[in-house]
Amino acid sequence: MAQFVYKALTPAGEQLEGQMDAGNRAEVISKIQAAGNIPVTAKELNTGFSLENMFSSRKVVSQKQVGEFTDQLSTLLSSGMPLERSLSVMIDLIDDDQLKIMVEQVRDKVRGGGTLSDALEEQHVFTNMYTNMVRAGEMGGTLEVTLVRLADYMTRAKELKDSVISAMIYPIILFVLSGASLFVLLGNVVPSFKPMFEDAGVELPGVTQLVLGIAEMVQNYWWVIIVVIVAMIIVLKQKLKEPIFKLAWDKKMLKLPLFGDLMTRVDIARFSRTLGTLVDSGVPLLSALKIGKKVINNTMLHKVVSEASEQVKHGEPLAKGLDGAEEFPRLAQQLISVGEETGKLNEMLLKTADTYDIEVKTAIDRMISLLVPVVVLTLAALIFFIIFAILMAMLNMNDLVG
Repeated sequence: MAQFVYKALTPAGEQLEGQMDAGNRAEVISKIQAAGNIPVTAKELNTGFSLENMFSSRKVVSQKQVGEFTDQLSTLLSSGMPLERSLSVMIDLIDDDQLKIMVEQVRDKVRGGGTLSDALEEQHVFTNMYTNMVRAGEMGGTLEVTLVRLADYMTRAKELKDSVISAMIYPIILFVLSGASLFVLLGNVVPSFKPMFEDAGVELPGVTQLVLGIAEMVQNYWWVIIVVIVAMIIVLKQKLKEPIFKLAWDKKMLKLPLFGDLMTRVDIARFSRTLGTLVDSGVPLLSALKIGKKVINNTMLHKVVSEASEQVKHGEPLAKGLDGAEEFPRLAQQLISVGEETGKLNEMLLKTADTYDIEVKTAIDRMISLLVPVVVLTLAALIFFIIFAILMAMLNMNDLVG
């Protein structure tokens, strides 16, 4: 059981605040509704240390806050409350000053006769996808349903992003610790044997000379190594700004073992969910493709979707535009084709996203299960090689003494 803080409205419009023990957020909302009240917010109470808490004093509206805004507004609208009244209620309930100012500006724009989509567009916090979906919902008279879809989309997108970031933390820490261990071993431990070998006057084996040479370079020129690494990173970042180089680089990235499959699945999951959510909300396919391809990070996959969009513009099905593109997974192509043939493209795109969300988690588990032993064994092999080189020199010393 976890503790949640909640805000709600009574049928008479009175504001309620409190805390509740529950298994999850859905249970809190269910209990509030069972009491005859309208849930507005329900958040798990978290007083422990986290990066999120650490930076909670930031002066900009975060995507997490945008998600909460969407969730709250959809809940109030679904209860039958008018848009302007819903925004006014949210202003009274919001604690964050920056978010309150933003909602006040949106409310004032709506009160002046403007549309919600136009008001959100002026804030420069909401993405093109967000504002286009809201605009489509307004035109179709399904704004509250659209906001529910948006809230679900943002939750799923955040879960995907968090799963990738969380999974990469351990391998990165392992890489850093392995590199630091070798650095300390070569920079501090190995050089201490050199005076002993010189005093003994023994001829050192080739492997020992190699290890001592590397150790001397690390000890005396460690700063040069760091400067070279930083310079290489800077040069690479500059080169990646060149479209031709970026395209060639991303194409090679997709072919990397383990990492290539993971990057492909992440981009396809993100693209499919974005496109499916847009189409499901009534956004025309061409407009949805124009917005949806922007969430693709890999420029090679972005190029594939752009070329497919051109064919759609000339009346061809999306699946036909994607057909033959080896970078775009065959399974995703087939699901999109089925969706177009059955007239349920939105459903099949969301199904594709769900499928690849699962595959991303599977790919991450597979990558970690293979990557961690490889790093550990590589580190062990390098340490063994260093120890072997030192022992070879010591054996030569014993032979000389004998």
